Amino acid sequence: MSTPTIQTEAGREGWEAIVADPATAVISTDFDGVLSPLVEDPARARPEEGALDALARLAASVQQVAIVTGRPALVATELTGVTGHPGLGRLVVLGHYGLERWEAATGKVTSDPVPAGVAEARSRLPELLQELGVPDAFVEDKESSLAVHTRRLPDPVGAFERLRTPLTELAESTELRLEPGNLVLELRPPGIDKGVALRRLLESTGAQSILYAGDDLGDLAAYRAIEEQRKAGLRAVLLATRSSNATELIEAADIVVDDPTGVVTVLTALSDAIAAR
Repeated sequence: MSTPTIQTEAGREGWEAIVADPATAVISTDFDGVLSPLVEDPARARPEEGALDALARLAASVQQVAIVTGRPALVATELTGVTGHPGLGRLVVLGHYGLERWEAATGKVTSDPVPAGVAEARSRLPELLQELGVPDAFVEDKESSLAVHTRRLPDPVGAFERLRTPLTELAESTELRLEPGNLVLELRPPGIDKGVALRRLLESTGAQSILYAGDDLGDLAAYRAIEEQRKAGLRAVLLATRSSNATELIEAADIVVDDPTGVVTVLTALSDAIAAR
């Protein structure tokens, strides 16, 4: 399979570094919109055909393969079906934006403490949504964060905009922060994001190169963290899908694909290049 279109010199250098020395490389991806198509019901998300096999093939050569997601780690492992998948015995799932870490080698989850503000926001949220006239907004309780989805509402964009300021105020009053996404507003603990998660992963592995794939605004923190590490010599490939139409992310990417099928194509091309080196 041919090399995908890489739009930047930094991205080409990152690709070449991974191919030349995969044993010091990390492959990390988001789940929703990247390994799995976006769906209205988050509980029905499943990996794109071939996605896990592509990760498993890379796992045979690279230092570490990781899934970085806002979902709870155990929920992500259940939805992805990675438990017991041949070739993914060293996979790491960083759930709750890195608050949790699940390792396939042990099957165990380790977690940082959940701030008390999450429980307070959980108790206040239903009444607030009622007052705002959107009681049917879907609240995804991730235990360490709360995501309010408007995609299922009659006017999803209007509801999203109506909720933004009140939820920002709720986040501030409970010492959380509001993270907007694709028709979703998430209240989460401060200091927890995919950038922090990736910095920890890079430090723990000592990786010299990385490919990270994302699709939404929550992945910008990961991109920024990697860009900072590039200044210190890290080689990297930033891959984005158009799944969530996150313009800022797409403009910052080295490689852009339409959807998870494109991600599978890129990961397969990378493993082909490693095998042919």
